[in-house]
Amino acid sequence: MQNRLGVDISALPAAGAAPEWMSEKAVSIGAYVVSSGVFTVLGTIPPVLGSKEVTSLLTKGLDGVLGASFAVVSDPFKAANLMLEHIEGKRKALGLK
Repeated sequence: MQNRLGVDISALPAAGAAPEWMSEKAVSIGAYVVSSGVFTVLGTIPPVLGSKEVTSLLTKGLDGVLGASFAVVSDPFKAANLMLEHIEGKRKALGLK
């Protein structure tokens, strides 16, 4: 889809979700997804969010560098709505119905 539309992955109407933290491997997979440009919502706070600087980088700062970041939302309905809003915003930006 990225090639067909001629845009970066971060411009696609897509979002990732990891409702439960399972292991260090899950954190690394989430980091890969975000570094690929896909906004990802986590349901629990992973152990990497220790300092204000790291938390700010992972939840806000990566957007300017990678076009994606993490959000941490424990309520599944709020998380779903956040992802839907993100997807709709990307669709609108691409001119998709």
